[in-house]
Amino acid sequence: MPRLLSINNYYYRRGGSEAVYFEHNRLFELAGWEVVPFSMQDAKNQPSKWSSHFVNDTDTDAKRSPIAKISRAVAAIYSTEALRRIRGLIALARPQIAHAHNIYHHLTPSVLVELHRQNIPVVLTLHDLKLVCPAYKMYVHGATCEACRGGALRNVIKNRCIKNSTAMSAAVWLESTLHKALNLYASTVTRFVVPSRFFLAKFAEWGIDTQRFVHIPNSVDVDALGEPGEPGDVFVYLGRLVPEKGVETLIKAASQAKVRLRIIGTGPEEAGLRQLAAQLGGDIEFTGYLSGSALRSAVSSARAVVVPSEWYENAPISVMEASALARPVIGANIGGIPELIKQGETGFVFKSGSVDSLVEVLTRVQRLPGSELRNLGMAGRQWMLTEYSPQSYKDRMMSLYEQIAAAP
Repeated sequence: MPRLLSINNYYYRRGGSEAVYFEHNRLFELAGWEVVPFSMQDAKNQPSKWSSHFVNDTDTDAKRSPIAKISRAVAAIYSTEALRRIRGLIALARPQIAHAHNIYHHLTPSVLVELHRQNIPVVLTLHDLKLVCPAYKMYVHGATCEACRGGALRNVIKNRCIKNSTAMSAAVWLESTLHKALNLYASTVTRFVVPSRFFLAKFAEWGIDTQRFVHIPNSVDVDALGEPGEPGDVFVYLGRLVPEKGVETLIKAASQAKVRLRIIGTGPEEAGLRQLAAQLGGDIEFTGYLSGSALRSAVSSARAVVVPSEWYENAPISVMEASALARPVIGANIGGIPELIKQGETGFVFKSGSVDSLVEVLTRVQRLPGSELRNLGMAGRQWMLTEYSPQSYKDRMMSLYEQIAAAP
């Protein structure tokens, strides 16, 4: 039985990248592989017989004392504990291949160094832009930012990109500068997987040699989400309430277009967004966090799902799940979002950050008859079934693994 060493900072469903990580593990287990996880200890973790090999919870350690905080800052750049623990796990598991997802700040590239030393091929999925942007988002102070292009990483300090803190930004600058100087990623990773063509192009624009990069889109399990409902009257947003998600623009547009809006999610901007909605007098409901059947029901009964992002999204799972539930998607023309929308066929694209552009699309969709909404939604659902199914994802990834195994 082949063994896959599957690596990620977190071993619980924390966000979209973890959803991809766990789905990847599930698909390869169904294909007859033994999946050996390597992650960080956490009370929220899913159970695993390999958990004794996980690294200590560095988030908790960093809160204990000033000395612990200094130690944590060093470990965030290059974790000797992660290196030591993965060495022990490799000795027990002897994997044929390793696949890493998010490892920054916790597991660190030290695990890649050890895997490379032991001649174990490594695949790294790039869920964000950390490879070129120290702050990983290319977004700061309310706008997209490419100030570090050309290697000017010091701009992360100048612009205080990390939580508007000079000290935190300097720490991340040091991390990225050292990793770049030591060539830790290019020298240890066999192939890089990029879920969106936009990200692939962006890495190339920034001077990265992308010959070892491959575009493999994420997947969505249409059948697992269940049958779609009938389109309703409410537009739905689901996601974190943070500036880069464009929720403020959406609230303004929904109020001007006089359409009903349901905002699903929580985040640091929630209080301010609630206040804005009240001031504008729009028909806007905040549901808080929803999951499982409650979330599926809210999406399935929506008129359309709106993804108003104002940063370089990679390949949002929310877009794919909305289409899988046969709901049209209204998405901003930024990052990888347009790749997941067929204009006029499965949804509509608007100018990111533009209230007027979004008002126009919301008004248009509000006026569509139910039959056309159903046609848009079912076209999106069929697209997800044929192009973005779990089987398609597994086949593409398996093909990549086979290519790596066959390489001299």
